[in-house]
Amino acid sequence: MGNLPTVADIEQISALANPVIRNLQITLCYHELAKAMTARTGISANWCIFATWASKQAGQTIRKQDFARTLEGISLTAPVVPDITAAARAFGSKRNDGEIRQSVLDVLNPLAALDRASDAVGRGNKKVFEEIGREFARFYDTCLNDSVFDADKIALFGESLRPGEPPEGQQYLRQAFTLYYQAFFENDLKTRAEMMLLANIMIGFHEQTRLQPEIAEAMNAALIDRREFRRQLLNALFPNRGWLAQLRLFFKQLLGRPSPLDPLLDSLLAEARRQAHLVITKYLMTIELPHGLLRLGEDVPAEFPTSLQQLVLLDLVSLLEKIDPTPNSTHESRAVDWALLPDRLHFIVDMFRCYHESADLFDPPFTAAQVEILKAGRLPDGRL
Repeated sequence: MGNLPTVADIEQISALANPVIRNLQITLCYHELAKAMTARTGISANWCIFATWASKQAGQTIRKQDFARTLEGISLTAPVVPDITAAARAFGSKRNDGEIRQSVLDVLNPLAALDRASDAVGRGNKKVFEEIGREFARFYDTCLNDSVFDADKIALFGESLRPGEPPEGQQYLRQAFTLYYQAFFENDLKTRAEMMLLANIMIGFHEQTRLQPEIAEAMNAALIDRREFRRQLLNALFPNRGWLAQLRLFFKQLLGRPSPLDPLLDSLLAEARRQAHLVITKYLMTIELPHGLLRLGEDVPAEFPTSLQQLVLLDLVSLLEKIDPTPNSTHESRAVDWALLPDRLHFIVDMFRCYHESADLFDPPFTAAQVEILKAGRLPDGRL
Protein backbone atom coordinates (compact mmCIF):
# COMPACT_ATOMS: atom_id res chain seq x y z
CA MET A 1 0.00 0.00 0.00
CA GLY A 2 1.36 3.43 -0.91
CA ASN A 3 0.94 6.66 1.00
CA LEU A 4 -2.43 7.25 -0.65
CA PRO A 5 -4.77 4.28 -0.13
CA THR A 6 -6.62 3.06 -3.20
CA VAL A 7 -10.01 1.40 -3.62
CA ALA A 8 -8.13 -1.89 -4.04
CA ASP A 9 -6.39 -1.32 -0.70
CA ILE A 10 -9.75 -0.70 1.02
CA GLU A 11 -11.19 -3.88 -0.44
CA GLN A 12 -8.12 -5.90 0.54
CA ILE A 13 -8.26 -4.70 4.15
CA SER A 14 -12.03 -5.22 4.36
CA ALA A 15 -11.58 -8.82 3.21
CA LEU A 16 -9.20 -9.72 6.06
CA ALA A 17 -10.68 -12.50 8.17
CA ASN A 18 -8.80 -11.69 11.38
CA PRO A 19 -10.84 -8.92 13.09
CA VAL A 20 -7.87 -7.72 15.16
CA ILE A 21 -5.48 -7.28 12.22
CA ARG A 22 -8.32 -5.88 10.11
CA ASN A 23 -9.17 -3.25 12.71
CA LEU A 24 -5.55 -2.15 13.11
CA GLN A 25 -5.13 -1.80 9.34
CA ILE A 26 -8.45 0.09 9.13
CA THR A 27 -7.21 2.52 11.78
CA LEU A 28 -3.93 3.06 9.95
CA CYS A 29 -5.71 3.48 6.60
CA TYR A 30 -8.09 6.09 8.04
CA HIS A 31 -5.05 8.03 9.26
CA GLU A 32 -3.49 7.93 5.79
CA LEU A 33 -6.76 9.02 4.18
CA ALA A 34 -7.09 11.87 6.68
CA LYS A 35 -3.56 13.15 6.07
CA ALA A 36 -4.03 13.06 2.30
CA MET A 37 -6.77 15.71 2.42
CA THR A 38 -4.59 18.16 4.37
CA ALA A 39 -2.62 18.80 1.16
CA ARG A 40 -5.72 20.64 -0.05
CA THR A 41 -7.38 21.90 3.15
CA GLY A 42 -4.53 22.36 5.61
CA ILE A 43 -4.73 21.06 9.18
CA SER A 44 -8.49 21.12 9.27
CA ALA A 45 -10.32 18.10 10.59
CA ASN A 46 -12.00 15.80 8.11
CA TRP A 47 -14.22 12.85 8.93
CA CYS A 48 -11.39 10.33 8.48
CA ILE A 49 -9.32 11.83 11.27
CA PHE A 50 -12.10 11.30 13.80
CA ALA A 51 -12.66 7.84 12.31
CA THR A 52 -8.98 7.08 13.00
CA TRP A 53 -9.35 7.52 16.74
CA ALA A 54 -12.82 5.97 16.90
CA SER A 55 -11.44 2.90 15.10
CA LYS A 56 -8.46 2.76 17.43
CA GLN A 57 -10.81 2.86 20.41
CA ALA A 58 -12.98 0.17 18.80
CA GLY A 59 -9.86 -1.96 18.58
CA GLN A 60 -9.62 -2.08 22.36
CA THR A 61 -13.09 -3.62 22.51
CA ILE A 62 -12.38 -5.96 19.60
CA ARG A 63 -9.17 -7.17 21.28
CA LYS A 64 -10.71 -6.97 24.77
CA GLN A 65 -7.54 -5.03 25.58
CA ASP A 66 -6.72 -4.20 29.17
CA PHE A 67 -9.61 -6.32 30.40
CA ALA A 68 -8.06 -6.73 33.83
CA ARG A 69 -7.49 -2.98 34.15
CA THR A 70 -11.08 -2.32 33.09
CA LEU A 71 -12.28 -4.49 35.96
CA GLU A 72 -10.44 -2.32 38.48
CA GLY A 73 -12.99 -0.57 40.62
CA ILE A 74 -15.77 -2.88 39.47
CA SER A 75 -16.76 -5.28 42.19
CA LEU A 76 -17.38 -8.72 40.72
CA THR A 77 -19.30 -10.02 43.68
CA ALA A 78 -22.11 -12.43 44.32
CA PRO A 79 -24.01 -10.98 47.30
CA VAL A 80 -26.37 -13.97 47.54
CA VAL A 81 -23.60 -16.60 47.66
CA PRO A 82 -24.33 -17.60 51.30
CA ASP A 83 -28.02 -18.03 50.48
CA ILE A 84 -27.42 -19.90 47.24
CA THR A 85 -24.91 -22.16 48.98
CA ALA A 86 -27.55 -23.29 51.47
CA ALA A 87 -30.23 -23.57 48.80
CA ALA A 88 -27.98 -25.56 46.46
CA ARG A 89 -27.02 -27.91 49.27
CA ALA A 90 -30.69 -28.41 50.18
CA PHE A 91 -31.38 -29.13 46.53
CA GLY A 92 -28.72 -31.84 46.44
CA SER A 93 -25.46 -30.16 45.46
CA LYS A 94 -22.39 -31.96 46.77
CA ARG A 95 -20.04 -29.00 46.27
CA ASN A 96 -18.42 -27.29 49.26
CA ASP A 97 -18.72 -23.57 50.08
CA GLY A 98 -15.56 -22.57 48.23
CA GLU A 99 -16.50 -24.55 45.11
CA ILE A 100 -19.99 -23.05 45.02
CA ARG A 101 -18.66 -19.52 45.44
CA GLN A 102 -16.11 -20.03 42.66
CA SER A 103 -18.79 -21.53 40.39
CA VAL A 104 -20.99 -18.51 40.91
CA LEU A 105 -18.15 -16.05 40.23
CA ASP A 106 -17.16 -17.96 37.09
CA VAL A 107 -20.68 -17.69 35.69
CA LEU A 108 -20.93 -14.03 36.73
CA ASN A 109 -17.77 -13.16 34.78
CA PRO A 110 -18.75 -10.45 32.28
CA LEU A 111 -16.20 -11.63 29.72
CA ALA A 112 -18.89 -13.52 27.77
CA ALA A 113 -20.89 -10.31 27.37
CA LEU A 114 -17.72 -8.53 26.31
CA ASP A 115 -17.20 -11.23 23.66
CA ARG A 116 -20.61 -10.37 22.22
CA ALA A 117 -19.84 -6.64 22.30
CA SER A 118 -16.46 -7.26 20.67
CA ASP A 119 -18.06 -9.14 17.80
CA ALA A 120 -20.65 -6.41 17.18
CA VAL A 121 -18.03 -3.64 17.27
CA GLY A 122 -15.79 -5.57 14.86
CA ARG A 123 -18.60 -5.98 12.36
CA GLY A 124 -19.49 -2.29 12.62
CA ASN A 125 -15.87 -1.25 12.15
CA LYS A 126 -15.68 -3.27 8.91
CA LYS A 127 -19.11 -2.16 7.69
CA VAL A 128 -18.32 1.55 7.85
CA PHE A 129 -14.81 1.24 6.44
CA GLU A 130 -15.73 -0.82 3.42
CA GLU A 131 -18.37 1.75 2.49
CA ILE A 132 -17.08 5.18 3.54
CA GLY A 133 -13.36 4.40 3.40
CA ARG A 134 -13.87 3.18 -0.14
CA GLU A 135 -15.61 6.42 -1.14
CA PHE A 136 -12.75 8.51 0.26
CA ALA A 137 -10.24 6.48 -1.76
CA ARG A 138 -12.39 6.85 -4.89
CA PHE A 139 -12.84 10.58 -4.26
CA TYR A 140 -9.09 11.11 -3.97
CA ASP A 141 -8.40 9.14 -7.11
CA THR A 142 -10.99 11.23 -8.98
CA CYS A 143 -10.68 14.73 -7.54
CA LEU A 144 -7.81 15.27 -5.09
CA ASN A 145 -5.31 16.68 -7.58
CA ASP A 146 -7.65 18.94 -9.56
CA SER A 147 -6.17 22.41 -10.03
CA VAL A 148 -9.46 23.98 -11.13
CA PHE A 149 -13.00 23.35 -9.98
CA ASP A 150 -14.76 20.89 -12.30
CA ALA A 151 -18.50 20.81 -11.61
CA ASP A 152 -19.11 18.01 -14.09
CA LYS A 153 -16.47 15.78 -12.53
CA ILE A 154 -17.80 16.05 -8.97
CA ALA A 155 -21.36 15.59 -10.24
CA LEU A 156 -20.29 12.42 -12.04
CA PHE A 157 -18.57 11.19 -8.87
CA GLY A 158 -21.80 11.68 -6.92
CA GLU A 159 -23.97 9.87 -9.46
CA SER A 160 -22.62 6.49 -8.35
CA LEU A 161 -23.87 7.12 -4.79
CA ARG A 162 -27.38 5.91 -4.07
CA PRO A 163 -30.08 8.59 -3.70
CA GLY A 164 -32.15 8.80 -0.53
CA GLU A 165 -31.50 8.87 3.20
CA PRO A 166 -29.50 6.35 5.20
CA PRO A 167 -29.30 3.57 6.07
CA GLU A 168 -29.81 2.54 2.43
CA GLY A 169 -29.46 5.89 0.68
CA GLN A 170 -26.17 7.78 0.34
CA GLN A 171 -27.37 11.32 -0.33
CA TYR A 172 -25.45 12.69 2.66
CA LEU A 173 -22.23 11.16 1.34
CA ARG A 174 -22.87 12.76 -2.05
CA GLN A 175 -23.42 16.18 -0.46
CA ALA A 176 -20.41 15.78 1.85
CA PHE A 177 -17.92 14.97 -0.90
CA THR A 178 -19.25 17.86 -2.96
CA LEU A 179 -18.56 20.13 0.03
CA TYR A 180 -15.05 18.73 0.46
CA TYR A 181 -14.40 19.39 -3.22
CA GLN A 182 -15.68 22.96 -2.96
CA ALA A 183 -13.48 23.47 0.11
CA PHE A 184 -10.40 22.63 -2.00
CA PHE A 185 -10.96 25.88 -3.92
CA GLU A 186 -12.29 28.09 -1.10
CA ASN A 187 -9.83 30.80 -0.03
CA ASP A 188 -11.82 32.21 2.87
CA LEU A 189 -10.67 30.20 5.89
CA LYS A 190 -13.89 30.59 7.88
CA THR A 191 -16.08 29.55 4.96
CA ARG A 192 -13.80 26.58 4.32
CA ALA A 193 -13.98 25.55 7.99
CA GLU A 194 -17.77 25.64 7.94
CA MET A 195 -17.89 23.64 4.70
CA MET A 196 -15.60 21.02 6.21
CA LEU A 197 -17.61 20.83 9.41
CA LEU A 198 -20.86 20.41 7.50
CA ALA A 199 -19.31 17.65 5.37
CA ASN A 200 -18.01 15.89 8.50
CA ILE A 201 -21.42 16.05 10.18
CA MET A 202 -23.18 14.72 7.08
CA ILE A 203 -20.86 11.73 6.90
CA GLY A 204 -21.16 11.26 10.65
CA PHE A 205 -24.95 11.23 10.36
CA HIS A 206 -24.77 8.62 7.59
CA GLU A 207 -22.22 6.54 9.50
CA GLN A 208 -24.12 6.52 12.78
CA THR A 209 -27.41 5.67 11.10
CA ARG A 210 -25.76 2.75 9.33
CA LEU A 211 -24.15 1.59 12.58
CA GLN A 212 -27.33 1.66 14.64
CA PRO A 213 -27.88 -2.14 14.66
CA GLU A 214 -24.28 -2.94 15.67
CA ILE A 215 -24.09 -0.22 18.33
CA ALA A 216 -27.40 -1.28 19.87
CA GLU A 217 -26.22 -4.90 19.84
CA ALA A 218 -22.94 -4.00 21.54
CA MET A 219 -24.60 -1.85 24.20
CA ASN A 220 -27.20 -4.56 24.85
CA ALA A 221 -24.63 -7.34 25.12
CA ALA A 222 -25.15 -7.21 28.89
CA LEU A 223 -28.69 -8.53 28.42
CA ILE A 224 -27.70 -12.10 29.18
CA ASP A 225 -30.20 -14.75 28.16
CA ARG A 226 -32.05 -15.97 31.24
CA ARG A 227 -32.38 -19.60 30.14
CA GLU A 228 -28.72 -19.89 29.15
CA PHE A 229 -27.55 -18.23 32.38
CA ARG A 230 -29.61 -20.62 34.51
CA ARG A 231 -28.34 -23.60 32.53
CA GLN A 232 -24.70 -22.59 33.03
CA LEU A 233 -25.14 -21.92 36.75
CA LEU A 234 -27.01 -25.15 37.43
CA ASN A 235 -24.36 -27.11 35.54
CA ALA A 236 -21.72 -25.46 37.72
CA LEU A 237 -23.61 -26.14 40.96
CA PHE A 238 -24.55 -29.69 40.01
CA PRO A 239 -21.71 -31.10 37.89
CA ASN A 240 -22.92 -33.86 35.55
CA ARG A 241 -26.47 -33.45 36.89
CA GLY A 242 -27.34 -29.92 35.81
CA TRP A 243 -30.01 -31.21 33.43
CA LEU A 244 -31.68 -33.06 36.30
CA ALA A 245 -31.68 -29.91 38.46
CA GLN A 246 -33.29 -27.97 35.61
CA LEU A 247 -35.94 -30.63 35.23
CA ARG A 248 -36.73 -30.68 38.94
CA LEU A 249 -37.02 -26.87 39.05
CA PHE A 250 -39.33 -26.95 36.03
CA PHE A 251 -41.70 -29.47 37.62
CA LYS A 252 -41.71 -27.61 40.94
CA GLN A 253 -42.76 -24.44 39.13
CA LEU A 254 -45.36 -26.38 37.15
CA LEU A 255 -46.83 -27.69 40.40
CA GLY A 256 -46.82 -24.24 41.99
CA ARG A 257 -44.10 -25.11 44.52
CA PRO A 258 -41.02 -23.12 43.37
CA SER A 259 -37.70 -23.97 44.98
CA PRO A 260 -35.76 -21.39 47.07
CA LEU A 261 -33.20 -21.64 44.28
CA ASP A 262 -35.46 -19.87 41.77
CA PRO A 263 -35.41 -16.32 43.22
CA LEU A 264 -31.71 -16.67 43.96
CA LEU A 265 -30.96 -17.61 40.37
CA ASP A 266 -32.90 -14.56 39.19
CA SER A 267 -31.02 -12.34 41.67
CA LEU A 268 -27.73 -13.63 40.33
CA LEU A 269 -28.90 -13.00 36.76
CA ALA A 270 -29.69 -9.39 37.63
CA GLU A 271 -26.23 -9.05 39.18
CA ALA A 272 -24.57 -10.62 36.14
CA ARG A 273 -26.34 -8.13 33.87
CA ARG A 274 -25.35 -5.21 36.12
CA GLN A 275 -21.69 -6.20 36.12
CA ALA A 276 -21.61 -6.87 32.37
CA HIS A 277 -23.24 -3.49 31.74
CA LEU A 278 -20.57 -1.72 33.80
CA VAL A 279 -17.75 -3.36 31.85
CA ILE A 280 -19.30 -2.82 28.41
CA THR A 281 -20.16 0.79 29.21
CA LYS A 282 -16.60 1.46 30.37
CA TYR A 283 -15.30 0.07 27.06
CA LEU A 284 -17.80 1.67 24.69
CA MET A 285 -18.43 5.03 26.36
CA THR A 286 -14.93 6.46 26.01
CA ILE A 287 -12.75 7.60 23.15
CA GLU A 288 -9.07 8.41 23.58
CA LEU A 289 -7.82 11.32 21.49
CA PRO A 290 -4.15 12.38 21.47
CA HIS A 291 -4.85 15.18 23.94
CA GLY A 292 -6.86 13.08 26.38
CA LEU A 293 -9.72 10.73 27.13
CA LEU A 294 -13.26 11.76 26.27
CA ARG A 295 -16.03 10.23 28.33
CA LEU A 296 -19.08 10.07 26.13
CA GLY A 297 -21.40 10.27 29.11
CA GLU A 298 -20.03 13.73 29.98
CA ASP A 299 -20.27 17.02 28.10
CA VAL A 300 -17.54 17.62 25.52
CA PRO A 301 -14.80 19.30 27.63
CA ALA A 302 -13.72 21.92 25.10
CA GLU A 303 -14.77 25.14 23.40
CA PHE A 304 -15.55 25.91 19.78
CA PRO A 305 -12.57 27.37 17.88
CA THR A 306 -12.88 31.02 16.85
CA SER A 307 -13.65 30.16 13.23
CA LEU A 308 -16.68 28.08 14.27
CA GLN A 309 -18.09 30.08 17.16
CA GLN A 310 -20.55 32.04 15.02
CA LEU A 311 -21.83 29.99 12.09
CA VAL A 312 -23.09 31.66 8.92
CA LEU A 313 -23.36 28.81 6.39
CA LEU A 314 -27.13 28.40 6.11
CA ASP A 315 -27.11 24.66 5.39
CA LEU A 316 -24.91 24.07 8.43
CA VAL A 317 -27.07 26.20 10.71
CA SER A 318 -30.20 24.44 9.43
CA LEU A 319 -28.77 20.96 9.98
CA LEU A 320 -27.60 21.77 13.52
CA GLU A 321 -31.07 23.05 14.38
CA LYS A 322 -32.40 19.61 13.48
CA ILE A 323 -29.89 17.34 15.22
CA ASP A 324 -28.26 19.44 17.97
CA PRO A 325 -30.56 20.41 20.85
CA THR A 326 -28.00 23.01 22.01
CA PRO A 327 -26.50 24.12 18.65
CA ASN A 328 -24.24 26.88 20.00
CA SER A 329 -23.11 25.27 23.22
CA THR A 330 -21.57 22.04 24.48
CA HIS A 331 -24.00 22.12 27.39
CA GLU A 332 -25.81 18.78 27.75
CA SER A 333 -23.83 17.32 24.85
CA ARG A 334 -23.22 14.15 26.89
CA ALA A 335 -24.78 10.96 25.59
CA VAL A 336 -27.14 9.57 28.21
CA ASP A 337 -27.67 6.40 26.18
CA TRP A 338 -25.11 5.65 23.44
CA ALA A 339 -27.54 3.18 21.88
CA LEU A 340 -29.84 6.09 20.95
CA LEU A 341 -28.96 7.77 17.65
CA PRO A 342 -29.98 11.33 18.73
CA ASP A 343 -27.81 11.08 21.87
CA ARG A 344 -24.79 9.97 19.84
CA LEU A 345 -25.26 12.64 17.21
CA HIS A 346 -25.46 15.44 19.79
CA PHE A 347 -22.11 14.43 21.29
CA ILE A 348 -20.43 13.73 17.94
CA VAL A 349 -21.49 17.04 16.37
CA ASP A 350 -20.03 19.02 19.28
CA MET A 351 -16.87 16.90 19.27
CA PHE A 352 -16.38 17.56 15.54
CA ARG A 353 -16.87 21.28 16.07
CA CYS A 354 -14.71 21.68 19.17
CA TYR A 355 -11.70 19.78 17.80
CA HIS A 356 -11.91 20.99 14.21
CA GLU A 357 -8.55 22.78 14.42
CA SER A 358 -6.74 20.37 16.78
CA ALA A 359 -3.49 19.60 14.98
CA ASP A 360 -2.64 16.73 17.34
CA LEU A 361 -5.50 14.68 15.86
CA PHE A 362 -3.13 14.06 12.96
CA ASP A 363 -0.52 12.46 15.24
CA PRO A 364 0.22 8.89 14.10
CA PRO A 365 -1.96 6.30 15.87
CA PHE A 366 0.95 3.82 15.88
CA THR A 367 4.74 3.97 16.03
CA ALA A 368 6.79 3.66 12.84
CA ALA A 369 7.91 0.18 13.91
CA GLN A 370 4.32 -0.91 14.54
CA VAL A 371 3.25 0.44 11.13
CA GLU A 372 5.95 -1.58 9.36
CA ILE A 373 4.78 -4.79 11.07
CA LEU A 374 1.12 -3.99 10.45
CA LYS A 375 1.68 -3.46 6.74
CA ALA A 376 3.30 -6.86 6.63
CA GLY A 377 0.03 -8.30 7.99
CA ARG A 378 1.32 -9.17 11.45
CA LEU A 379 0.31 -8.10 14.95
CA PRO A 380 2.78 -5.59 16.43
CA ASP A 381 4.05 -5.67 19.99
CA GLY A 382 3.42 -2.89 22.46
CA ARG A 383 0.37 -0.89 23.35
CA LEU A 384 -1.99 -0.44 20.43
